[in-house]
Amino acid sequence: MTITRHATARWEGDLRTGQGRLHTPQSGLFDGTRYGFNSRFGEEKGTNPEELIAAAHAGCFAMALSAVLTEAGHPPASLDARADVQMSMDGGPRITQIRLGVRGDVPGLDAAAFREHAENAKANCPISRLLASVPILLDVRAG
Repeated sequence: MTITRHATARWEGDLRTGQGRLHTPQSGLFDGTRYGFNSRFGEEKGTNPEELIAAAHAGCFAMALSAVLTEAGHPPASLDARADVQMSMDGGPRITQIRLGVRGDVPGLDAAAFREHAENAKANCPISRLLASVPILLDVRAG
């Protein structure tokens, strides 16, 4: 089975003064969501590719960890995941690191076992695998 999802982007104008709009017609989540140079490299409201990568990674990792824990007989009460995508401007913009963090409430599971399951999920979630060319650091906290 293959699943395909899509999004569209429209950009108008030059890099610095132009702007773009993102659409996710299948979910309707983005319907003309603005992005641009100043929302990417400055503090202007709007999204940017790095934020979207972070959201995808945090969501995928949380789902993968839930699956790993449940399969091991320890379904989580809750998981809070965060991904920080770091971009360096040295030598031109590039993603240099991702910090993936998780805090979990998993009844009956000690911190060492939680960390082991989190490492497994990090290594095997589809977005982590996609981003394998970038160092991914993991911060795990139980409770």
